[in-house]
Amino acid sequence: MFGHPVVDQAIHRHGLDIVAIAVYAIAFAVVAFATSRRPAYGIVALVLADPFALYRDVSETTLTLPKVVLLAFAAALAVRRDARAAFADTFRIRAVRVLLGCAGLVVLATGLSIAQAEHAAPAVRETLKACEYALIFACVAIAARLDPAEGPVRFAFAAVLAAVAASALSQEIFGAPSGLWFFNHPIPRIAGPLEGPNQLAGYLGLTMPVVAAFVVIRGPRRGELAVLCASAMALVLTLSRSGVLATIVALGIVIALAPSAGRRAALLSLAGGAVAGLGVLVLYGSTSLLARFSSFAEVERSGGVGTRAQLWHAAIALWRQHPWLGIGAGNFELEIAKVGPAGVRTHANSLYLQALVEGGAPLLAATLATVVASIAAFARGPFRDPFVLGAFAGGIGLALHQVFDFLTFYPKVGAMFWIVLGLAATRVASSAASLGAQGRGPLRRTAAGRLSQLGHGTPR
Repeated sequence: MFGHPVVDQAIHRHGLDIVAIAVYAIAFAVVAFATSRRPAYGIVALVLADPFALYRDVSETTLTLPKVVLLAFAAALAVRRDARAAFADTFRIRAVRVLLGCAGLVVLATGLSIAQAEHAAPAVRETLKACEYALIFACVAIAARLDPAEGPVRFAFAAVLAAVAASALSQEIFGAPSGLWFFNHPIPRIAGPLEGPNQLAGYLGLTMPVVAAFVVIRGPRRGELAVLCASAMALVLTLSRSGVLATIVALGIVIALAPSAGRRAALLSLAGGAVAGLGVLVLYGSTSLLARFSSFAEVERSGGVGTRAQLWHAAIALWRQHPWLGIGAGNFELEIAKVGPAGVRTHANSLYLQALVEGGAPLLAATLATVVASIAAFARGPFRDPFVLGAFAGGIGLALHQVFDFLTFYPKVGAMFWIVLGLAATRVASSAASLGAQGRGPLRRTAAGRLSQLGHGTPR
C-alpha cells in the first residue's frame, strides 16, 4: 500500500543567497508594517512563521525566517509612541514578571556554563537561544497587552496547526524522515516541518490544547474541528509514546476544565483523528503494532542516536565529572563519546538531565523554576479564557513530555512554548481586571482598557 514509507534525509547546509535575502527583507518589511498598524498582527506573524525556518548559514550561526520575523516584531513595537506605557503596564503583571524572571535565570545559568565548557561556541549558541526565548515572551506579552483581540491569533493557531498536520500526514505517502523497525520492516514516523517525530509531538502538544480550548469555550468551528481531527491523526502517527501520553493529558485538562457545553464536538473530532491514525498503523503491522503504546521497551534499532538508557547513563556519568557547573551548554552531544556509545551525537533525551549535565545545579534550578512557574502562573485560571486554559494544559503536558525528550532545545518548539506563555500571562491580568471593573461599576476603567484603545489606533 505504501511505496517508500521511510526516506533517508540528507542534511544540506545552505549559505545566505539572494533568494533568501529577498524573502527575509520582504518578511521584515511586511511584519514591521503590520505590527505598527496593529500589534496582534505581529503575534500572528510569529505564530505562522515558527515551524517554517528557511535555514541559511551565516558564519557560525544560522539565520531563519522566525528570527527575522521576531526582529521586525520587536523593532515595530519599540518605535510605537505607546511603547513606553505598554512596557510599564505589561511588567506590572505578576505572571509576566515571574515568567520573564525565570527566563532571565535560564539565560544567566546558561551563560555561566560558558566558562566551564570545553567547547565554547555551543554554549554561546545556547545562551543566545535562551535570550531569544526571553525576547519572544516579552514581545508577545507587550503586543497582547496593547492589542488583546483574540480573533486574529485564534485564526493563526488553527492555520499553522493545519499546515503542520497536512505536511506531516503527507509524509505517509511521500516518505517520512525516520522510522520504527517492526518485524524487519520500517514503519514511518512522521515529523512534518519539525526536526523529528518527538519534536512534532511536542509542538502538537502545545498548539492542540489552545485550538481545543477555543472550540470548547468560544464554540466549535468546522475548520477548527477538522484541524483537531487531522492533528490527532498526525500525533498518533508520530509513534511518540511520551508525546501522545502528554498530549492526551493536556487535552484531557482542557476538556475537564473548560466552562462550556461544547466538549462533545471536540471529543468526537479528536477521537475520530486518533482512530484514523490507529487504523493506518493496523494497515502497516496488524494490531500488534498498537502494543507500542502500552510498552516501555526500548526500540531494537535506535537509528544511531542511542537508547534513552544509554543517553541517561552517559548524562549522569558526565555530570559526576563536573557536578557544580556542568560540562557547558550544548556540550553533551560533543562529550558523550567519552562515557557513552561510540558514534552517537545527540542530546540527553530529557530536559531535566540535559540541564543538570550541561549547567549543573544553577541551570537545573533555573529550569525547574521555569517549569513550575509556567504551570503555577495559570493554575487559578480564569479557565474561561482559551489562552489561559491552553497554556495551563500545554505547560503540564510539556513538563511531562520533557522527562523523556528534550524539546525546547529545538526553537520551533521552544518558541511556541514562550508564545503561548506570553499570550496567557497578560490574559490572566486582563480577565481579573475585567471582573473587578464589573464589580466597581462602569465609571472605573482599567489600564488594560486604556492600552487596548491605544493598540487599536494608528500610532502617532
